[in-house]
This record gives sequence, C-alpha cells and structure tokens, in this order.
Amino acid sequence: MCVEAVPPPSSRLTRRGVLAGAAALAGTMASAGPAAASAGSADSTTSGDDATTSAQHAAGAPARGGNLVIQGGILLDPATGEVTEDAVVVIVDGTVRAAGRRGRVGVPQGSEVLDADGRWVLPGLVDAHIHLSTAAEARDAVVRGATSARSGSTSFYQDIAVRELARHSPALAPRLRAAGVFVTPNLGDTVLADPDLTPLARLKDGVRSAEALRRVVEVNLARGADVIKTRVNERAGLPEQDPLAQVYSYGQLAEIVAAARRRGKGVLCHGYSEKGCHDAVTAGIRSLEQGAFVGERTLREMRRRDTYFTPTLTAIAGLAESTDPVLAERGRTYLPVLKRAVLAAYELGVPLAAGTDSSGGTVDPIGGEVALMHAAGLPALDAIRTATTGAARLLGLADTAGRLARGYAGDAILLSGDPLNDVTVLRQPVGVVRAGVVV
Repeated sequence: MCVEAVPPPSSRLTRRGVLAGAAALAGTMASAGPAAASAGSADSTTSGDDATTSAQHAAGAPARGGNLVIQGGILLDPATGEVTEDAVVVIVDGTVRAAGRRGRVGVPQGSEVLDADGRWVLPGLVDAHIHLSTAAEARDAVVRGATSARSGSTSFYQDIAVRELARHSPALAPRLRAAGVFVTPNLGDTVLADPDLTPLARLKDGVRSAEALRRVVEVNLARGADVIKTRVNERAGLPEQDPLAQVYSYGQLAEIVAAARRRGKGVLCHGYSEKGCHDAVTAGIRSLEQGAFVGERTLREMRRRDTYFTPTLTAIAGLAESTDPVLAERGRTYLPVLKRAVLAAYELGVPLAAGTDSSGGTVDPIGGEVALMHAAGLPALDAIRTATTGAARLLGLADTAGRLARGYAGDAILLSGDPLNDVTVLRQPVGVVRAGVVV
C-alpha cells in the first residue's frame, strides 16, 4: 500500500510549534539553579535592559553568551596538539576573542575570571550520537562535558525543542544537531509525533515503500530536522532482535539518502553486519553508527567517500554489563570485534567521531567514549580529536566547536590531569563552560 500524496506540514507552522515547545521545555528548568533563573526570568523589578532581553527571548531571539576569562590553566589545542602553559582564554559574548600564554593576551578590565591554575583546559567535547528527550538529560550532557552534540533521534521531536532550548539558555543544553524521528520499518507510537505521519499506521508492511520512506524524511525536514537517522540492521539492545538481520535494502537506503539530499541534509545509519554496512555506505550515508562487523572493503569505501564512523563503543560496552544474559553475551562478543574495527578504520584513514548513544534517562560521559577509542588503539591526541575537531567537522561545526581559538564558541572543560597521559580524566571534568558561562 502506498502513502497518499499529501504534502508535509509547512516549516513555518511547525517551527512555531517547535519554539512553543522549547519555551515550555525551558520552563521546566525553573528549579535548575541560577543559570536557569537568569536565562529567562522577568519580574516587576527587572531593569529596562533585562526587560528588553526577556522580550527578545520571548520573540525567539537567541541568548547572548557570557563574558569570561579562563586564566592560568594548561591549554590543549586538539587541532595542532600544541600545549600552552599558564594560558588565558578570553570569551566575549560567548565567543573566544583570544587564547594564548598569559601576558601575550589582552584581558578586558572588569572581566569575570575563572581560575584554572593546575587544570588542563580543553574545548567542550562533542557527542556525535546521543538521544536527548528531556531537559534533565540535556543539562546532564553539558555537565558531563558535551557542549555540542548530534541527536540519534527521539520519539516525538523532543530533540528539536532541546536544540531551541540551547539557543535561548546555552548552559542548559548542548548545541545540537537534531534528527527528529527515526526512519525505521515499525514506527510504533511515533506515528503520533505528527499528524502527517498517522497514515503510515495502516501500512501492513510498515515504512518500506519509496513513498513511505520519503514521507518520514519529508515530515522530519518540515519539522526542522538537521539530519536524518535510519537503520540497516535490527537493534543489538533488544534481546528478541537479531542485530545481523537486515531491515532495509540498498535501494531503500538510497531512497532515504536521496530524499534527505534534496534538502541538503545528511543521513546517519545504524548498522552491524558487513553487508548492511556496505549497502548503507554505498547508498551515500554521511556516517555509519555502531558498525561492529564492518569489513575492510567497506572501510576503504568509507575513506574514499569521506564517510564517518561513529562506533558508540560506550553503548556496546554497556551491553556486556546487562543483567539480560543474551545482551551480556552480545556485548562481550561484539566489543572486541568493534574495537578491532575502530583500529582498522583509524589505520586506513577513515574519519572517526565519538558518540555515546546515551538514551533512556542515563547520559554517559562523552569522555568515556574517548577513553574507549584510546583503548581500541588510537593515540591519546587522536582519540581526543574524535570528540573535538573530528566530531565538529561531522556536525558541520568545524569553525565553531572543537577548539579554543579566536572566533570559536566559548565552550570549555577543565580537567584534573593531563589527558595526553591519562585520557580517563576526560570522564569527569572538574569544570564546564558553555558559551562563556560557568555551568
């Protein structure tokens, strides 16, 4: 059965709904502390300037970032590997104005100063695969060091509201590339996420026809999705499913990619089997997620096409700790295979990005994924790049995130030790700065 040729909702109308949802989401953070209170409160004692700012927020204008000087730390630039001792990072309106050794960088008078003596200072990390469905999860991601992220999809477009929340209250959410809802054969209750998805509920074989696949992509794009998420294999995290069973063919994947490309968007694709991964890559996806059994021929094709590999080692390692014996055995079996695939990809020159695949209310630290990349065989600096410059490039943020240099976002993490000698310090930042505001 084909889907009726009804056009998706207009982006103008749905964007209004998204912004309204973001405002409601931001309202749920009223008790999140000073950052939340200062982000949007306006009472009868508000000054004229504050009242103007509140009016701008209500009208949809993004918040200005903070002014901050991070002083005295040891600054690491992931792009070059350069280490600067006794460094100063000057952030104005949420953007880095200057960074370098103390005495060589001018510091604006009256600036708020964050003392970083004895701390290593790195740019905020990027989680290239995370599921953020609540305001609490968004906040947790920032606190754990992920100041930028890419959604791996949500059930009811919560990630698009989180993206808007981040624009208005940067300390409450990472800068986000939203994926909207999953393009998958069985949408389940997600058909209720948008009225234009509801006709898909009557399809006997699920979302498989070219028309149905295009419909989900088009509704996502109308709702403002930045990327499209799909799958080629069943899930590893459900014991009743076979992660090596293929759910979409090359042709179906190519249909999804083509629909996304018509609007200038890329596709991230969950996959495990070698055939599935190869079909997805040759169909034109932008990044392969998980990819435990990806083979050398597919990795070489990924290098040729500049297709990213986001292995989500954290998620696979988590399966090994499951109380379900099927999942635990799956995790123990898949993790060493995936680590070998990561090392092979690195040695072949395939671009890598760090992603935790966090979901279900638990946000794993993106620094833990970096540590797993290192454990797979990447040198420490290159492992760090998977969550900074490399992941930023995948997200289209190469000039915004991943470095603390002039013109980049004023996002930073402070660490208790040298990550080049011990990458595990990235798991627990001792300080986080988001857009020039100490979180």
